[in-house]
Amino acid sequence: MASTKAFIIIAMATVFLPSILGKEFIVGDSTGWTTNFDYQAWAQDKHFQVGDKLVFNYKKGAHNVFEVNGTAFQQCSIPPANEALTTGNDVITLATPGNKWYICGVAKHCALGNMKLPITVQPQLGSLSPLPSPSPAPAPSAPVYCSRKYKHCL
Repeated sequence: MASTKAFIIIAMATVFLPSILGKEFIVGDSTGWTTNFDYQAWAQDKHFQVGDKLVFNYKKGAHNVFEVNGTAFQQCSIPPANEALTTGNDVITLATPGNKWYICGVAKHCALGNMKLPITVQPQLGSLSPLPSPSPAPAPSAPVYCSRKYKHCL
């Protein structure tokens, strides 16, 4: 009995723990966040979901990271400098599903088209979907009359 409980706990942890903790993606893999790299191609075969983390590795001062909206992404509109991530090892936890856009705001790195990362974040796998609405109660039927004498109902 104890081994059955342990098996169930281990099985549940195997299924749910990865979706709770999320995966960590090193943006650009071993290349990191730099010029002359195709981040759209890098992201193309990745499956991002809520809870995952993006890690932007780069030489501090050489680059930065901005999360922007779709219009700013297309136009390479750089937000105010105080919104930049600048540590050289920036970690962004993907907290909500939807489209996300990241750019470098140094020099013309974004405008040259090579320091732009668009991704789509999916809801967390294994997350509970809303329960369906309960169906309405059935309409009452005609009254039922039972006869004790004959032990049947009409």
